[in-house]
Amino acid sequence: MARVTVEDCVLKVPNRFDLVMLAAQRARDISSGAQLTLDRDKDKNPVVALREIAEETVDLSHLADALIKGHQRQIEFDEPEEESADFELPQVPGELGTPAERVASAESDESEASDDDESDETAEKLEAGALEDESE
Repeated sequence: MARVTVEDCVLKVPNRFDLVMLAAQRARDISSGAQLTLDRDKDKNPVVALREIAEETVDLSHLADALIKGHQRQIEFDEPEEESADFELPQVPGELGTPAERVASAESDESEASDDDESDETAEKLEAGALEDESE
């Protein structure tokens, strides 16, 4: 690589490690068919990438974003986290631990009680009907 090209790039990207990463990303982009912003002049892709960076014909922030996306293994989405205020209460024998569990237990007890009442009423009606049939 031309020493002059690297020295020109260091003025644009002061950190040499960042420069290497950005130039490598641009060289990969060129290899995969990205449009050149300068004439090639028989230079290889890394040299063309450095020349583009030195002359500021490519967007460095775009290269940095593409570099990060290329190295990500798991894509995370920003979702708001739900904060719950379930506090642990001391355990009393025979009670459930969390308030949510106690509410769920109370609701299921109520629905079971209403089911029992309905089945008792149905049984009474059947018995009354059976008794009326026998009396006739």
